[in-house]
Amino acid sequence: MSSVVIIGPAHPLRGGLASFNERLARQFQLTGQSVTILTFSLQYPGFLFPGTTQYSSEPAPQDLDIRVCINSVNPLNWIRTGLMLRRMRPDLVIVRYWLPFMGPALGTILRFVRGSSGTRVVCIADNIIPHEKRPGDHMFTRYFVASVDAFLTMSEKVLADLKLFNDRKPAQFVPHPLYDNFGDPLAQAEARTALGLPLEGRIILFFGFIRRYKGLDLLLEAMADPRIAEAGIRLLVAGEFYEDEAQYRALLDRPEIGERVIERTVFIPDSQVRHYLCSADLVVQPYRSATQSGVTPLAYHFEVPMLVTRVGALPDMVPDGQVGIVCEPDPTSIADGILRFYAIGADHFIPHIRSEKRKYTWKRLDDTLQILANAVQK
Repeated sequence: MSSVVIIGPAHPLRGGLASFNERLARQFQLTGQSVTILTFSLQYPGFLFPGTTQYSSEPAPQDLDIRVCINSVNPLNWIRTGLMLRRMRPDLVIVRYWLPFMGPALGTILRFVRGSSGTRVVCIADNIIPHEKRPGDHMFTRYFVASVDAFLTMSEKVLADLKLFNDRKPAQFVPHPLYDNFGDPLAQAEARTALGLPLEGRIILFFGFIRRYKGLDLLLEAMADPRIAEAGIRLLVAGEFYEDEAQYRALLDRPEIGERVIERTVFIPDSQVRHYLCSADLVVQPYRSATQSGVTPLAYHFEVPMLVTRVGALPDMVPDGQVGIVCEPDPTSIADGILRFYAIGADHFIPHIRSEKRKYTWKRLDDTLQILANAVQK
C-alpha cells in the first residue's frame, strides 16, 4: 500500500476546494492507498476573506484522516508542518495551488520533503495567474513552483500560464472531474419543493460565490431585456457575496430586474447543493474571465444544461448547441443565449450531456497524477 498526503482545504473549511480534496482522497482510498489530508488551522487572514465565515456547518467526514495543522501566516508553523511531513515519509504529496498568497507557506513546507528519498510532490494548479491581482503575486508563485516536482492543471489556460514559471518539469492537463459527492439527481419538482420555489415556470440558476469576474452583473442586466420578461424567465441567484454587494443591489432595485430574481445570497451548504442544481432548467456562468469552473462539473453530474461565456476553458467543456449554449460576455449576447436555449428545448441537450460527461472521471485524474509522479526522477 502506498501513502498519499493531500495538502489543501478540507473540513472544517468549506467550499469547492475542500469538497474536491475530500473527493480526491476517497478516490485514492478506492485504489487501496493510505491518505491523509493536511488542512489549515488558519487559511486566510480576515482582510483576504470577504465571506461571512471560512468554516462549514456540516458534520466532519468520518471516513477521512484530516489533520488541521497549517497556519498560512506563521513561518514557525510552516517549519513545524514541514518537519512533520518529512517524518510521515509519504510516497506522494498532492498540493493544491489556487492563490499566490499561499505560495510562501506551501513552498516552505514542501521544501522539507521535496528531494526526500521516494517522496514525489505533484501540484494540482487551479490558477497560476490569479483573477484578482495583488503585489507579490509573481514572486510568491515563483517561490512555490520551485518546490514542486510536477504539475497537473484542469484547464489549458492554466497549463499555458504555468509555462511562464516552469518549462522543464512534467506537466499535464486533465479536465476537472465531476462533483459526484453531493448526492444523486432529484426530480425538478422535488428540488423546487424543498427550496420553496414555484413548481411551474422557467427558472435559470447562477450558482457560487459572487465576485466581479463571474459576471453576475452582466446576467442581471440581461434579465432586464424585455424578451426575458415576455418569456416568463426568472433567475435564481444562489451564493454568497464575496465583494461589496452595492453594485448588484443597484441592479436588483430596478423593478424590471428585481421582480424577476429570486435571491438566496448566502453560502449554500453541501447538503443543499443538489436541490439548487436540480431546480433549474439552465445553469448560467456569465464569466468575464475564467480558467475552469467547479460549477460546470456540478451541472454535468446533475445533468443540467449550461450557458457559458466564451472565456477561458468554459467553451471547451460545454460544446455549443450540444451540452449547452456558448455566448459572448455581454448582456445582449447572454439574453440571446438564454432565449436560444428555451427555443431549442432542454430535452435536446440531455443525451449530449450524458455522453460528454463520461470524459470527466476521477479515475482519469488519479491515473494522470500517478503518471506524473512516476515521471519524476529521484
